[in-house]
Amino acid sequence: MTGTNSFIEHLYCPKCGGQYQRGKLAQLCPCGSPLLVKYDLAGAKKFIHKDELKGRLPSLWRYKELLPVENEENIVTLGEGLTPILRLPKAGADSDIPELYLKDEGLAPGGTFKARGAAVGVSMARELGVKTLVMPTNGNAGAAWAVYGARAGLDVKIIMPEAAPLITRHECAAAGAELHLVKGLISDCGRITARSVARHGWYDASTLKEPYRIEGKKTMGFEIAEQLDWEIPEVILYPAGGGVGIIGIYKGFNELRELGWIGERQARLVAVQAAGCAPIVKAFEEGRPESTLFENPSTVAFGLNVPKALGDFLVLEAIRATKGCAVAVSDNEILSSLSELAQKEGLFVCPEGAALYAAGKALRRKGWIGRGDRVLLLNTGSGLKYPDILGFTPSYIDPEGEL
Repeated sequence: MTGTNSFIEHLYCPKCGGQYQRGKLAQLCPCGSPLLVKYDLAGAKKFIHKDELKGRLPSLWRYKELLPVENEENIVTLGEGLTPILRLPKAGADSDIPELYLKDEGLAPGGTFKARGAAVGVSMARELGVKTLVMPTNGNAGAAWAVYGARAGLDVKIIMPEAAPLITRHECAAAGAELHLVKGLISDCGRITARSVARHGWYDASTLKEPYRIEGKKTMGFEIAEQLDWEIPEVILYPAGGGVGIIGIYKGFNELRELGWIGERQARLVAVQAAGCAPIVKAFEEGRPESTLFENPSTVAFGLNVPKALGDFLVLEAIRATKGCAVAVSDNEILSSLSELAQKEGLFVCPEGAALYAAGKALRRKGWIGRGDRVLLLNTGSGLKYPDILGFTPSYIDPEGEL
């Protein structure tokens, strides 16, 4: 088999420090913490230079030495990665943030950033000999893992709340996944998954219960740095449901810093949640290292409807280490911002992405974001996956009429 020259060393627990051998199936540490991937960055620094990326394929696999897959034959790809960074001149002027940008993951395969985690997670599942995987999802992650699982020839079982967007249900079904709907929340789906894994021995692909989804998500950090000529922005706003993306971006920047590819300055990371489900914001404001279960969660931004994230302590660590913050916005602000971005910039973002613009405006009004700051919104999906989110009343005209 052809090697990727991956510099993966081992897995480790960020809570208790335990180490685990690479190339072996691993889920959570016995202490209950997610596991993270450690690379030999000193070795990688001698082997690869950032200038070598210029001639590589435009996908996240351009960073293969810094990803965990060791055999190229196991890579499962649909061309994910290198989504554009767009300047938002009108929205920036209206919000008094002249240097406002948006990285649009809505242009990823399947219309969502979940493609990144699925690409690396499914590739590693194939490399580790997994035949059947099961996962709970609020929609987009399940659709992504179903599609990539189909491409890899895996048996995929998806458990999602019945209130999940209809489009994501159809994606799972079209990809041949075994789809089960639950009259409840993502947390209920998670408990069903855990019981099913214990009974059948399936591979648990729940958020952060496998260590490789985060490796796909960290490539957003790699791309931000590369696309901005290795000068990271002052502020990055990210919608935190499970929070894997913000953990990944923080991990990715730290790895680039250790490679010497970016400077020492940190981007201030902002975790954005909906007021109707804001466990991480509450924990941040109260100075706690972890969140507690958010009671009776509800929001139009369904991807943010996560009442307790397994990796919440890692999200809180990332935003505090970078002198960032956590902000909650209302559903009305989300819908208003979604409409604004569509009308001002021609961007139909997902409601989770719209929450970022609302949060950015609020932070600018408070002075937390400075007028000279370069600010990046990381839109995680396409608004086309939520066709009824805004609603409209059409104007009809007679076939013989005119305007």
